[in-house]
Parts: sequence; structure tokens; C-alpha cells
Amino acid sequence: MALPLMSLVSDDSRYQKSFQLFLERSSEHQCMRDFIHSRLPDILASIGDGKSNLNVIGVGSGAGEIDLEMLSELHLKHPGVTVDNEVVEPSSQQLHNYKVLVSQKQDLDYLKFTWNKMTASEFEQHWKAKKMTKKADFIHMVQMLYYVKDPGATITFFHSLLNKNGKLLIILVSGESGWGKLWRTYREQLCNTEISQCVTTGDIKSFLDSKGVSYQSYELPSQLDITECFTEGDEKGELLLDFLTEVLDFSKTASPELKAGVLELLQHPSSSVKSNGRVIFNNNLGVIVLDQLC
Repeated sequence: MALPLMSLVSDDSRYQKSFQLFLERSSEHQCMRDFIHSRLPDILASIGDGKSNLNVIGVGSGAGEIDLEMLSELHLKHPGVTVDNEVVEPSSQQLHNYKVLVSQKQDLDYLKFTWNKMTASEFEQHWKAKKMTKKADFIHMVQMLYYVKDPGATITFFHSLLNKNGKLLIILVSGESGWGKLWRTYREQLCNTEISQCVTTGDIKSFLDSKGVSYQSYELPSQLDITECFTEGDEKGELLLDFLTEVLDFSKTASPELKAGVLELLQHPSSSVKSNGRVIFNNNLGVIVLDQLC
């Protein structure tokens, strides 16, 4: 019997390496930035209700680039307002990178940072143990619901922390993306049972619909160049395959049948387009915005 596949997240060093390559090869951050600068200001316009201080929680903030872009838009929308920013991030390397980024930026005097080196569930336990009553005006969860055991429960907890007029913003891969197709086809072989991992905005919408929770949603077109994945032994191709499958050393540890099936699906017209000899994967994202529960 084949050994169970190891999750990529079990090797933080290789995960960070493959993630960096993914960011270099995809338009992921660019499509988020386009959304942040064009749509987010209107979403943030109604929060705060004239208060002089706002509370923000970033869940799974990573190295902080996207956080700081959102905080900048918040500051432009609400000038003169101070912001308490709770950062929740389990990776010490990513937290360090975030702190370095903050130290290099000018004009962040309006921000007060609280650094929480913990997972979303650890933060929830910490919050409940301290019987915290503080409410948040803006909470964002960018590309992090893959790494929790129960996305629905995580959303429900953070949703409960919203202040009057508060907003909870979730960004995940779209159910219509190549990821959605990959996970629907190979969920049992690829998806780690300890965390949700193979979750898309389609799954989150189904959960919210079942609870009768209203939301706004947006689709963000994005793409990823995966050409090297189809060259046997290519180092970058193997790193990208690890990231796509979330499996450590996928090309070395997956069965020949699984590897062949995944490679076939990745270049199938329902997942990718071929352009100028390159294979361009559909990396579309979805955004879901929740208001305070009435």
C-alpha cells in the first residue's frame, strides 16, 4: 500500500519557497491590489460610524504586503482616525517579514500593531479565555481558510466579533477556477484531513446560504504560468506542483497514476489555456464580504 502523501505545510521552508515562486508566476497579488484600490474603498466607507479609533484584525496576514495596502485605503477613507491592528499569523518567518516591511514604511503613525504568532483557532481560544469584549470594525481573511479545520466555524467566530457597520472580507480561490476543478476531482487523494485545504468560495457561499447569511461577492480574474510543471525534473516545476497539490515532493511521492491524472487535468482546457507555448492556469479568486450579524 502506498504511503500517505505528506502535506506541503509540514515543511515550512519548502512551503515558503514554493509560495514565493507562485507569487512570482501568478497575477494573484496584482488582482488583489486592483480590487483593493477600486472596490474596497466603497466597502470600507460605512465602517466606523464617525469613531476616532478603528479596530482591525488580519487573520493569516502573511508578510503583510496586502494588509498594508488595505490599511492604506482604510486610512485614505477615514483620515485622522487611529487604527488598532491585530495581526494573526502562525509563521515566525512571515511575521518577521511583516515587521521588517512595517519598519521600512513611512507614515504609519496612525497604526498600532499587536502581533499574535498563532493560528486562527489559537487566537479564538485566546480571545475566549481572556473574555475579550472588544469588537472589530474590519476583519480580513486573505487566502487562509485552507489552513483551518472548520472554515464555517472560523467564519462564524470572526463574524461574531464585528462591530456595528463592521465588515468581514474573505478572499479565496474561486469555485470556478482551475483549483476548484483540481480539488473536485482529486479531493480524496490530495486534501489533508486535518485542515480544510480544498475549499473555494463556492463552498463558503453554500455554507452561508445554508445559514441564511447575506453577503456580497466578487470574482477576480487571475492566472498562473505552470509551463515548467510538465518538464520532468525541473526544479521550479516541481515546486509549483507541490504548491498546486499542497503535497510535499509531489512528483517524487505520488503514484504514477495520480501524477499522470493531475498533470492531465492541469493542462486540460477547463483548467488552463495554452498561449505562445506557455500553459496558463486559471487562478481566479473570489471575494466575499459579510456585514455585522443583525
